[in-house]
Amino acid sequence: MQMEPLQMTPVRQVRMSAESHLGELTPEEEVRSFGDYLKDALAETNSLQKKSEALNAALAADAVDDISEVVVAGQKADLAMQLTLTVRNKAVSAFQELMRMQV
Repeated sequence: MQMEPLQMTPVRQVRMSAESHLGELTPEEEVRSFGDYLKDALAETNSLQKKSEALNAALAADAVDDISEVVVAGQKADLAMQLTLTVRNKAVSAFQELMRMQV
């Protein structure tokens, strides 16, 4: 028995605007996809990791005046990585739960 892959249909995005009680229209905000948010979050995590590595290298070369700057950058990078891994693990867990559902 051959199975066909799921065909994902795109969700139609509806632009909405509202009129305030003063008669002025609110500006429409750009609609961003979930993938865009993920890309931005991964890029931010990557930049924090790179900044931490650069500061660690500068510390090793004795080019850093304030060691607390290096420690803070390392902690930011660590927290961002932990959050990224937690989100990934939750997404994988949700996917596995969906795959276990019987249709």
